[in-house]
Amino acid sequence: MSKAFSDFESKPMASASLGQVHLARLRDGRPVAVKVQRPNIREQMVEDLDALGDIAEFLDNHTEFGQRYEFTRMLEELRKSLMRELDYRQEAHNLTAIREQLKDFPHLVVPAPISDYSTSRVLTMEYVPGIKITEMTPLARMEFDGEMLAEELFRAYLNQILVEGFFHADPHPGNVFLTPDHRIALLDLGMVGRIMPRLQEDLLQLLLAISEGHGEDASQIAIKIGQPRREFDQTEFSRRISEIVGQQKTATVEQMQVGRLVLEVTRCAAESQIRVPPELTMLGKTLLNLDQVGRTLAPQFDPNASIRHNAAEILRQRVIKTLSPGNLFSGILEAKDLVQQLPARLNRFFDALANNEFKVTVDAIDEKTLIVGFQKIANRITVGLIIAALIVGAALLMRV
Repeated sequence: MSKAFSDFESKPMASASLGQVHLARLRDGRPVAVKVQRPNIREQMVEDLDALGDIAEFLDNHTEFGQRYEFTRMLEELRKSLMRELDYRQEAHNLTAIREQLKDFPHLVVPAPISDYSTSRVLTMEYVPGIKITEMTPLARMEFDGEMLAEELFRAYLNQILVEGFFHADPHPGNVFLTPDHRIALLDLGMVGRIMPRLQEDLLQLLLAISEGHGEDASQIAIKIGQPRREFDQTEFSRRISEIVGQQKTATVEQMQVGRLVLEVTRCAAESQIRVPPELTMLGKTLLNLDQVGRTLAPQFDPNASIRHNAAEILRQRVIKTLSPGNLFSGILEAKDLVQQLPARLNRFFDALANNEFKVTVDAIDEKTLIVGFQKIANRITVGLIIAALIVGAALLMRV
C-alpha cells in the first residue's frame, strides 16, 4: 500500500454494508477516496441469497401470494444486481459512463475512477469534498438555489432513464452530497439499471399519464408494459389505477411523489395478475429516492411539473439518438435482409396460389370480443397519432 499512497487514513470516513471508504493521497499528491470491500462479504452474500432462494421457491410453489409476485424471479434480479455491485471494476465503469452522461449538466459531479489503483475489491477515485444533503443546516440552504439544483438533478435522471437507457439506480439522500461550490455530487454508483428503447417509450408515456393524473391512460400503458395472465380483470385494474393516479389532482406539491405512484401501479399490476418487468420496480425505487432528494433540496419542488416540462426535450433527444449513424446502419441492414428474402417469399406465395394450396383461416369471435378489440385498436391509433405529432414537433424544434 505504501507504494501506491503517500498517506492513507486507517479510520474510514464512511461505511456501508459492502465496504468502507478511506481518505488517502497518491504519490503525485492527489487526494483520493479508496473504497475497500469488507472481508468475506461476497461469500456471506452468496450464502444469504441461497437461503432467500429456498424461501422464495417455497412461496412461489405453495402460496397464491408467491405465484402472484414471483419472488424467485425478483430474487434472481437482485442476485445479478448485487453480484455486479460486488465487483468494483464494474462500479468504476459505471462512474465513467455516468460522468460522460452528465457532461452537459454543469451543477452535477461524479468522481472519476483511477483504474491503475483499482481492483475487483478496491476502488480508488478522485476525492470530492462536500456534506450530505441531509446534514445541511437551514443557514446553508440559503446560500444556493435548491430549486435549480433539484430541477437539474431530476432532468439528468430523466435523461439517463428515458434517453440513455443506463441510470444510477440508488440516488438515496445518503449518496448525494453538496460540494463547497454548491454542486451536487453523486456517490456510490454500484447499483445501476438498464432499460431497452421500446420500454423507454412506454415508460415516458406512463410517467406523463401519472404526472397529468390520467388514470385510464396509465392503466392501458401498464397493461402494455406487462404481461396479463388469464385471470386478469381489466375493468377492475383500470378502476384501481384510475383511483391511485387520480390522487395527483388533489395532492399538494409536498405530497406529490412520482416514485411512490409508480411503485403503487407496479404493486397493483402484480395483484391484478399482470407480470411486470423488474425494470419498472427499479424505476419506481429510483424515482422515490429522487423525490426525497428533491424535497430535501427544495421543499416546493414538483417532480410532475418537471416531467411535463422536460417531455418535449426528452423526445427530441430520443429522435436524435434514433438518427445516429449506428441505428441508421442497423436499419439499412434490416432493409437489405428484407430485399434479399422478398423474392423467395413471393415465389413460395405464388406457387401455393397456383397449386391451390393457399389457405385462409378465419376464427369466429363473438360481438363483445370484437368491440373490445376495436376499442384497443382505436386507442393505439390515437396514441400513435399523438406520438407522431410529438416527433414532428421535436423535429421542427431541432431545425430552429
